Amino acid sequence: MSQTAPSEAMDQIRPAKEKSSTSAGAKYSTFILATLILTIVALLYVGSHIRMTRIEYEIAAALSAKELLLEEQKKLKLEMAMLKSPHRIEQIAKAKLQMSYPDAEQVIVIKQTGK
Repeated sequence: MSQTAPSEAMDQIRPAKEKSSTSAGAKYSTFILATLILTIVALLYVGSHIRMTRIEYEIAAALSAKELLLEEQKKLKLEMAMLKSPHRIEQIAKAKLQMSYPDAEQVIVIKQTGK
């Protein structure tokens, strides 16, 4: 009888150990799952933050390019206004093309008829 009693006591102890190892395995799998989820969330956050930073740099570069283009446009409009100036055109016509205003006897007036 003394031999059966220790074996029964061992049988009662074994399920308790198996239960504790099963609960420890569940704790580890829950911990691993939580860690995996947190890692994925952190990676998504960092990825979106990197993407947002890259887009901010692209926007800043585009705005800088826009400012340069607007400045160039202002310069070109000023240059065009200077080139279209009637005074400048008259000077070029007189100096380079030897043009002058016609005398009174050189002007021929054509009258409209038929209306």
